[in-house]
Amino acid sequence: MSPDVDLTAVPLPGRSVLRRLLAADARLFEVAAERNWPGAERVLPRLSRSANHGVLWCAAAAAIAATRTPRARRAAVRGMASLGLASLTINTLGKRSVRRPRPLITSVPAVRRLKRQPITTSFPSGHAASAAAFAAGVALESPAWGAAVAPIAFSVAMSRVYTGVHFPSDVLAGAALGVGAAFAVRALVQTRAQARPTARPSADAPALPEGDGLVMVANQASGTADRVSVLRTALPAAEIVECAPEDVVAELEKAATRARVLGVCGGDGTVNAAAEIALRRGLPLAVLPGGTLNHFAYDLGVEDERDLADALREGEAVRVDVGRFTTDTGSGVFLNTLSLGVYPELVREREHWSPRIGGWAAGVLAALRVLRADCHPLEVEAAGRRRAVWMLFVGNGLYHRRGLGAGRRTDLSDGRLDVRVVNGSGHPALRLLSAAVAGPLTRSPSHAAVQLGRLRLSGIAPDTPLAYDGEVTPVGGRMALEVLPRALTVYSPRATAS
Repeated sequence: MSPDVDLTAVPLPGRSVLRRLLAADARLFEVAAERNWPGAERVLPRLSRSANHGVLWCAAAAAIAATRTPRARRAAVRGMASLGLASLTINTLGKRSVRRPRPLITSVPAVRRLKRQPITTSFPSGHAASAAAFAAGVALESPAWGAAVAPIAFSVAMSRVYTGVHFPSDVLAGAALGVGAAFAVRALVQTRAQARPTARPSADAPALPEGDGLVMVANQASGTADRVSVLRTALPAAEIVECAPEDVVAELEKAATRARVLGVCGGDGTVNAAAEIALRRGLPLAVLPGGTLNHFAYDLGVEDERDLADALREGEAVRVDVGRFTTDTGSGVFLNTLSLGVYPELVREREHWSPRIGGWAAGVLAALRVLRADCHPLEVEAAGRRRAVWMLFVGNGLYHRRGLGAGRRTDLSDGRLDVRVVNGSGHPALRLLSAAVAGPLTRSPSHAAVQLGRLRLSGIAPDTPLAYDGEVTPVGGRMALEVLPRALTVYSPRATAS
């Protein structure tokens, strides 16, 4: 079909069928034009205009993100990404491939008509595509927010027929394209729900219907006031202690002496301190995310107060692995990752700049600053072999990277250390930049990956920075890393028996 041909006179073998469909479409448009829509005259034209250039959806995304929950922020971002892809497809392919004229509006009451009539071709409806893309994108990440947005999206789509600027089939095609765009974005960047955990070993943990027996320590520096307030309402019998960062460890130690369940609210570093104490005391741990990244809590399936409160009420818990490192000067545990070499310095620089310029740009700037500091590869001995590495990354459990999303773990009890190494030969610039921007999970010929139960290193230079769960400490000499299989009991709303 030529792109300039009027669809109402298409000379194809199936033209009679197509003509009948187009005629039925036109009749539906006339029926809609003649029908009385009670209360719609004041709402639908304004709603249709508000969706011009995506203004309505930008405002909706801002309102959703303003709730400041991780799920809501992801839903807003996914909705806008889906809308962007739908708009790009409509404007580059849809409108130019099928040049269908707009319907005649003589049968549409003047009070319904838009003040400015569109001059682009009719098929498909860009407004319907944007509405469906945004609503579907939001719903894929957060069904609750999707249900809230869906009536607005439906009304915007219907307003295009009501105001006489589109045929019903234009709206249906646009909506289908919008939903397809949302699923295309999901194929590139997984939703949280897609990365479902494998069957996990369930653990015996006390059910606390009112929170009695839970003592939670909240790090005030993490901005946890709102979350703590919601948790107090959900679990009125729980004891919650808010404290400054320098007092967190001391308060956790005190809490462990009187708690049936030790709770913690903060970032990964605060959670690490709580996990070490819970492990030593033999207590189950309840984690409420309150930091910037919250890797461990999110991999558990705990995203907000409701998730944790539900798990505590029902006594839903799992046993997870804990990574442990031992050096010549001490030992520690890690729930997420541990790294040596240049990466700890990259992390420090990136965290310094991230609040000002954003994470991606901060990663690039951090790599450039570290390179300018005349960095050298780390010399270590492993398995009797001396080697130079730019960075050594160790994950507590296997990290998966799918599409463009960040690496995540679907199994927190697989008994493996996920070891990634950036070899120290050659110039480090591209390797460090890729690791800074995309993380140590980046694949390239200069990266090596292996899964182990234990790892022993020696010959580490004094005062080499070691980063683990967001904390940085100097080490030197020898270091041993191992997995403590299923050593820690943690509340999780996704607990399933293996």
